[in-house]
Amino acid sequence: MKSTTLPRRAFLAGVTAVTALVLTAACGGDMGGMDHGAKPTTAGSATFTSADVTFAQMMIPHHQQAVTMATLAETRAADPELKRIAAAIKDAQAPEITTMTGWLSAWKQPTTAAGGHDMGGMPGMLTAEELAALTAASGVAFDRLFARGMIAHHNGAIAMARDEQSRGGDADARALAAAIEKGQTAEVAALRKILDRL
Repeated sequence: MKSTTLPRRAFLAGVTAVTALVLTAACGGDMGGMDHGAKPTTAGSATFTSADVTFAQMMIPHHQQAVTMATLAETRAADPELKRIAAAIKDAQAPEITTMTGWLSAWKQPTTAAGGHDMGGMPGMLTAEELAALTAASGVAFDRLFARGMIAHHNGAIAMARDEQSRGGDADARALAAAIEKGQTAEVAALRKILDRL
């Protein structure tokens, strides 16, 4: 009996150590570039809830559209301050997409919910027609459309971020949500000032 118990314990200890090393390595590299101070979640975290999953699944396409809009501003915007804000949006949100995608992978959850989310049903999302109008515009006309559209877009993200802060279970997801609320609230105020003078 003793001769089989010790090797079995040693084997289980070895498996546990290897698993810990694999999980540590899997989490190590993909979180660089995040500006908002939220730390990456460890793989396989048992603390996440369905609210965390929904937050990431909805915020990823929401951010993707904001990055698309910000990219348009690089060549179509006339106002230098608006261009600066658009660049800041892109610089912040592109890494956040990577971070949230990593969380969903670590949680073994799909990047979209079953059946997918209706993009038009997400708070603040531009419709296909609104995005087409923005794409076709340039100069001051673009600046006005961009500012109005991004204000609404950010307000939608702020609402989702507040919901995550109140219902989420993962500390890192809640921290990112708080950073999104703070950063995008400031950007909304700046965009309103630009819109007032256009």
